[in-house]
Amino acid sequence: MVIFLGSIALIVVLLLAEMPIAFAFGIGALVFGLASGSDVSFLIPFAYQTTSSFALLALPMFVMAGTLMAEGGISDRLLNFVNAFVGRLKGGLGAVTIVTCALFGAISGSSSAAIAAIGQIMIPRMVKEGYPAGHATALVACSSVLALMIPPSIPMIVFAVTGGISVGAAFLSTVIPGVILAAVYVGLNFLFLRKVDTITVEEPIAFREAVRRVGKTGAEAFWSLLLPVIILGTIYSGIATPTEAAAIALVYAMVIGFLIYRGLKLSNFPSTIVRAAITTGSIIAVLFFLFVMSRAMILQQVPKEVAEALVALTENRILVLLIINVILLLIGMIVDDVSGSVLAAIVLLPVATEIGVHPIHFAAIVGTNLGLGNVSPPCAPMLYMAAGVSKLTLDKYVVPTMKLLALGHLPMVLIVTFVPELSLFLPGLVLGIE
Repeated sequence: MVIFLGSIALIVVLLLAEMPIAFAFGIGALVFGLASGSDVSFLIPFAYQTTSSFALLALPMFVMAGTLMAEGGISDRLLNFVNAFVGRLKGGLGAVTIVTCALFGAISGSSSAAIAAIGQIMIPRMVKEGYPAGHATALVACSSVLALMIPPSIPMIVFAVTGGISVGAAFLSTVIPGVILAAVYVGLNFLFLRKVDTITVEEPIAFREAVRRVGKTGAEAFWSLLLPVIILGTIYSGIATPTEAAAIALVYAMVIGFLIYRGLKLSNFPSTIVRAAITTGSIIAVLFFLFVMSRAMILQQVPKEVAEALVALTENRILVLLIINVILLLIGMIVDDVSGSVLAAIVLLPVATEIGVHPIHFAAIVGTNLGLGNVSPPCAPMLYMAAGVSKLTLDKYVVPTMKLLALGHLPMVLIVTFVPELSLFLPGLVLGIE
């Protein structure tokens, strides 16, 4: 256990020194493996075999499909469609941002992709129409992590593969919490902006004209909105595995991008593929070294020791769950959502099952909590990514961010943790999981 804690401390120091995540975990895994006496020549083939698994093949295909759809013009069409419903209300653009981030999560499965695709459009647009820049930044950052909760979520794929549970069930476990959290954020957005006088609102239009605009933008966004239906429909109808559904999504994205939206062209297609490959490569590199470390930890029985230590600390199940949530929050603050999912599956899933938490319920806890950590200062990788779009300093957006997290995301983490029916209902209904 001492060696494990020392290796974790080394990784944290390297991350704080801004070393790339893959290298930080690689060094930490090497130090832990050598110090614990593990055979490194055994650990590396295991990591290679795990990263080359069929289930994990869904990850690069979903990343590539999301990248192609973003380049192909899906973001604008989704924004226009949602804007047709609430764009003429005071604070409507904020609601548009939240809902579109959730919809984009159902296509890309990545919070960083949601910031890149939606944030670059909506933050300047909100500021132009009188929204406080700090509020706009906080809104994009907080709603981007809905992508972790709305399937197909890339972190949920990684968690399920690492933890040995059903990918489809992990997807479904966070759907209801994700939809509720999106609705809460929409309500908070309207509440926070009710006294802001600088916001400009378009003149109201006749009902018939409003219906016409909804129909027009809906028709334009139809092919975009159809993609999540295809992905989830093929998975839960049994037609395709998540990996096969990812392949279908990739082909669909290329057809829509080239032939219907025509945002994809021979001139920008190679660079788009390269961007997707770079993103995938960085994720796989991190996963490889995490799997090296995970095997060394399992050989040294670290997960078992952590479980025994937490249970020995207190027999109160509520306190153990609260401690687990604090650890998840700290993990989410330090590393990205994918890395956090692997660490949670390796170290904390055994603890959760030891105290009687259903693995699918724990998947929902992980998906909800890591999103909170990703936008919680001081580290907050997704928050700083959104700030990179708005070019604001921390003092301008930290207060609106903390208000959204304290009144929206934190209560949702606690509800998901202590009301397991919320996350187990859909897996039980669709897949018969008890």
